[in-house]
Amino acid sequence: MSRATVAKRTGTRQGEAAVRAPRRAAKNAAPVRARPSRVVIEAVMPEVDAGRFPAKRVAGEDVAVEADVFTDGHDLLACEVLFRKEPDAGWSAAPMAPLDNDRWQGSFPVTEIGRYVFTVRGWVDAFATWRRGLDKKVGAGQDVSLELLTGSALVQAAAGRASGADARRLAAAAAVLEGEEPLPRRVEQALDPELAERMARHPDRDGAATYDREPAIVVDPPRARFSAWYELFPRSTASEPGRHGTFADVEALLPDVAAMGFDVLYLPPIHPIGRTHRKGPNNRPQAAEGDLGSPWAIGAAEGGHQAIHPELGTLADFRRLVERARAHGLETALDIAFQASPDHPYVKDHPAWFRRRPDGTVQYAENPPKKYEDIYPFDFETEDWRALWDELKDVFVFWLRQGVRTFRVDNPHTKPFAFWEWLIAEIKRDHPDVIFLSEAFTRPRVMYRLAKLGFSQSYTYFAWRNERPELEEYFRELTQPPVSDFFRPSLWPNTPDILTEYLQEGGPGAFRARLVLAATLGASYGVYGPAFELLEHRPRQAGSEEYLDSEKYQIRRWDRAAAHSLGPLITRLNAARRAHPALQSDRGLHFHGADNEQLICYSKATPDFRDVVLTVVNLDPARPQAGWLDLDESELGLTPGQPFEVRDLLDGERYGWRGRGNYVLLDPAERPAHVFAVHR
Repeated sequence: MSRATVAKRTGTRQGEAAVRAPRRAAKNAAPVRARPSRVVIEAVMPEVDAGRFPAKRVAGEDVAVEADVFTDGHDLLACEVLFRKEPDAGWSAAPMAPLDNDRWQGSFPVTEIGRYVFTVRGWVDAFATWRRGLDKKVGAGQDVSLELLTGSALVQAAAGRASGADARRLAAAAAVLEGEEPLPRRVEQALDPELAERMARHPDRDGAATYDREPAIVVDPPRARFSAWYELFPRSTASEPGRHGTFADVEALLPDVAAMGFDVLYLPPIHPIGRTHRKGPNNRPQAAEGDLGSPWAIGAAEGGHQAIHPELGTLADFRRLVERARAHGLETALDIAFQASPDHPYVKDHPAWFRRRPDGTVQYAENPPKKYEDIYPFDFETEDWRALWDELKDVFVFWLRQGVRTFRVDNPHTKPFAFWEWLIAEIKRDHPDVIFLSEAFTRPRVMYRLAKLGFSQSYTYFAWRNERPELEEYFRELTQPPVSDFFRPSLWPNTPDILTEYLQEGGPGAFRARLVLAATLGASYGVYGPAFELLEHRPRQAGSEEYLDSEKYQIRRWDRAAAHSLGPLITRLNAARRAHPALQSDRGLHFHGADNEQLICYSKATPDFRDVVLTVVNLDPARPQAGWLDLDESELGLTPGQPFEVRDLLDGERYGWRGRGNYVLLDPAERPAHVFAVHR
């Protein structure tokens, strides 16, 4: 077709450019120095943001890898996943198997904490392609004499790549294929499954393609995936009224916290508290004599982020608490809040780290209409930012030296992303076992970005998801790729800052329901301990999520032996979580139907269905609710119509069920939920 004809058909002179462009490209293109591979590899998973960030796993897991791998024509392919732990240079390989529609899947184990990388390699499998063609021709009654000679050459080449017994067996097979034995014997040898297995062990990767990226996997300790947190204020742990609690008082509570089945003891900031603009009880702007202030107003004459409030004890006392907690199976999590009271030594020693207002005063924290005059935020845009970053890193390093390996980070979304990416990488380079929990109740993309940057776990919107449709939608998002590859949810029904309307108004049934949801929907959850155990539900004022007489501003005395305590229910739930691997992962979650919207039903199962837990929760905290469940039997490892038994892990009751439809009645005053172990 002439250029003029092209231009005429397009109606513009762009047709001429379309003809000329390939010539220019060909003229400028680099010469091909090696035969390009015919194999295409794309859509590799897990890969977070095209490899910009690592996916997350824990030690002992297998990493399932999927990829689209295909070629032109009809040749068969072989694929494998290559993996190594950094900084090791050598690669290990694991085979991949076809799923459907050119999708392949394989897996590799991550046995050590640290960082792994992987990639995918695929090639045309000449032997498998030949074998398939031979089988078809034999079935059609065609002469395959020449095909057997072709196969003999392929097998002989593999014998040259092999060694030992495989080399000898392959050479013998090649001789049979081209030898004088009867044709049926030669065909039998060609189609022998054992020969196919040996050939697969010594493939011809000539012309193989390797994925052009090496996605990373950060491997954390198992507690990054599965943990139960208990938060308490050390100053409220004294056994005598009117006394400020100490680390020794916390130590006395360790057996009780461990007996309830918690893994992590989380302490709010333990540093000296500023006196300037100190807040009184219920966040009163002026403090009276003897008021203690908020632990998040960090820093006073006694020191800052690397100091301990003198009434709590000494550094030696804290180290002893960490050691004693570990002896009880509890890791100590420390709150890290990067902000300063007006009395913090940083304010005097590093004035450039704080933003000034036009009148020269330091800008305090605000969230209009709220004012936090007792807190100065750091100015991360300061010209002295390098020194600020180094100092804040030293805060983590200091507490690491005291034995802390778990940190809850306050409001990380108010600090630069680049800072967290740098800091977490710096810490994990020397301490890969450290866990960072992000307390970022903010926009979804911001929460996800923080997780990608390295935070091991994150708070979620769980506290405000109450209705069945929104719970199902939210947890489908959290527990499936791509989100589940980088984001690990930590579910908290309450915190010292969050007393939801549901808990304020729902009575004991609300606390029980939210506890069961948190402990079974998520592999990691936590409670602001005494307040949740003892059903604390009084808001400071109508429409507020602040507690009345909040422990953030004053000492509270808690009667942990009270008859209405949720301690026994917490203990049973945590025992169930420890006994059932299905509850120790966020994967394997599946929602089932129910004809009553007040009932939410879901299961968790291990991949082999050896452990299956089915949970049904009454979302109405005030009234009994009943209905018929519509179970997806395949997600329970059952065949349609198969009878099975369910045993309630909360009270031991057993029920014989069959098929999809089964009836439940849940009364929030007596039994707000079933947590069933499913037995086939």
